[in-house]
Amino acid sequence: MNSLAIAILFAVVIAACMWMWCRLNFAAGGDFFLTALLAAPAITTASLHWLARPHVFGWLFAVGAVWCAEKVSQTAHVRIGLGVLLVVPVFTALWTNVHGSFLLAPAIALVYGAGHFLRPLVWDLDRAPEWAKARWFLLGAAAALAGSLANPYGWHLHAHIFSYLRDEDLTSRIAEFQSFNFHDPDAIQVTLAMVVAACGAAAAMSQKKLAQAVLMGALVWGGLRSARVIPLAALLALPLANGAITAALASARGLQPGLAQRLRRLLKYSAGLRGIDARLSGAGFIAVITFLSLVALRAPANTRGIGFSPTRFPVAAAQAVEQLPADARILAPDSYGGYLIYRFNGARKVYFDGRSDFYGAAFMKQYLTLIQARPGWSDIVSAYGFTHALLPEDSSLKAALEQAGWTVMHRDGTATLLERPRALGN
Repeated sequence: MNSLAIAILFAVVIAACMWMWCRLNFAAGGDFFLTALLAAPAITTASLHWLARPHVFGWLFAVGAVWCAEKVSQTAHVRIGLGVLLVVPVFTALWTNVHGSFLLAPAIALVYGAGHFLRPLVWDLDRAPEWAKARWFLLGAAAALAGSLANPYGWHLHAHIFSYLRDEDLTSRIAEFQSFNFHDPDAIQVTLAMVVAACGAAAAMSQKKLAQAVLMGALVWGGLRSARVIPLAALLALPLANGAITAALASARGLQPGLAQRLRRLLKYSAGLRGIDARLSGAGFIAVITFLSLVALRAPANTRGIGFSPTRFPVAAAQAVEQLPADARILAPDSYGGYLIYRFNGARKVYFDGRSDFYGAAFMKQYLTLIQARPGWSDIVSAYGFTHALLPEDSSLKAALEQAGWTVMHRDGTATLLERPRALGN
């Protein structure tokens, strides 16, 4: 699949994800105007991970799972039918074979199930319908977990994910598992998304929406701990926060008469717009936008900009790499390794790439020692028998290798390709 096809595929998936995000806002009882206002921080926050990777498909499943949970949670009388027994396992099986975030399916179901089980124990509510929903979600969690076993590795996949997430020696060395830098000047919309989600959790708790409050609180906590969770918080927590904030505004008491009247008019007008939206399928609009987007992507001016950035990846240096012997052992950082796998369809074996969960903490420590030219780096180079090195221009290891006698085969503004001195050959 070429770069243009990949760009089109993921553009469509991201657009579908944001469409589902809007539907989730309305399913949660959110206001039309608030949905429009929250779209900006949601898009900005989610765009942190707008990458051509499988996790984008995982977002579709995650939003769909919360959407389904909201529908069931708001149903007056639920009954266990073929939906939970057949649709849920198939849904989760598809999710499992797309991305490792599939464990969110049983987790979301358990949160909603626990919420409905505990609600009549905390507040004066009728137990029968609440516990019927709790049973539905409990069975849904079991069905989701059973469906997730339909993968080539069975339960070993689950064990692998849990061991990876619990390996603090490994995750502490991966940037996306670290806290987001909220001091960044461009972090204002990310901060806004997290604040709105936290306020939504508080509002939901005051409205006895226990499951929604817990889910939003967990996503905010996860987003503060790990930058990787922040897009999920924007996609899942903001729609729930919209619903809770809208309900709080609709039931607000003690306001000044003029303000209360304007608020009622605004909510009524917004509900009217929501009614118009509900009557429009949007299919024609989507078809037109999709067609125009595909035409735009095919335009020469845009086509030239599609692909790997030559300032971040060794695009120019890849031509020199292509001339190397097939058995060349190339030392390159993880981002370059991933690019070489794509560029040469896996024909070039790489030292390391972005799939850190397959390498482990011990290898990660060794990799950092080498790539940062720490004491002992030369022993690692000798142990692996590297014949060439492809490194960024600002790499400290590049300078160390040049000082050790490695010769430059190619150099551009982004990357340098070095060759080992013949005297060091095996």
